[in-house]
Amino acid sequence: MSRYTGAVCRLCRAEGTKLFLKGDRCYTEKCAINKRNSRPGQHGMKRVKTSEYGIRLREKQKLRRYYGMNETQFRRFYGMASKMPGQTGHNFLQILERRLDNVLHRMGFGVSRSQSRQIVRHGHVLVNGRKLDIPSYLVRAGDVIAIAEKSRDIVLLKDNAEVAASRAIPAWIELNAQGLEAKIISLPVREQIDSPVNEQLVVEFYAR
Repeated sequence: MSRYTGAVCRLCRAEGTKLFLKGDRCYTEKCAINKRNSRPGQHGMKRVKTSEYGIRLREKQKLRRYYGMNETQFRRFYGMASKMPGQTGHNFLQILERRLDNVLHRMGFGVSRSQSRQIVRHGHVLVNGRKLDIPSYLVRAGDVIAIAEKSRDIVLLKDNAEVAASRAIPAWIELNAQGLEAKIISLPVREQIDSPVNEQLVVEFYAR
């Protein structure tokens, strides 16, 4: 299987950083990184010398796991970024941020990207007034993303919306938490993207 179905906290420990895969738990002291910041397994505490290739591979894996994509999807988006004008690494991050599931997570309507992806697939999201159940859809400046009217009484979405109102929202998203909708006012630039990786190392990995 190409999709990982095990304990997601092991992925954060393997990468040595928070990937925010567990939702609200990642912001508490129960986070696996806070409790045991070492690689899983009995040899996790041992130091391992990483090669130059290994460093770039880990950055690539970290980014792929952060956004929750399989290798085929990830390579497809990288191919798109490499054909765009400008820096490939910055273009790549911008494309990943524009995914509908990520935007829903940034809005705060999904506590994790995994949950946001499920919300989109179940048909609870409207883009410009039309139902869209494709998590990989790339939003554009001017798009309006909203929770469908029939889905607004779902307890999970209502609770998430209440929490979203108190969270920091990226500058490229204009959020109306009470109306359960948001507008994409611009495409994100590198300075507005909170990414855990060095995107230049990811570019070097694919350019090898």
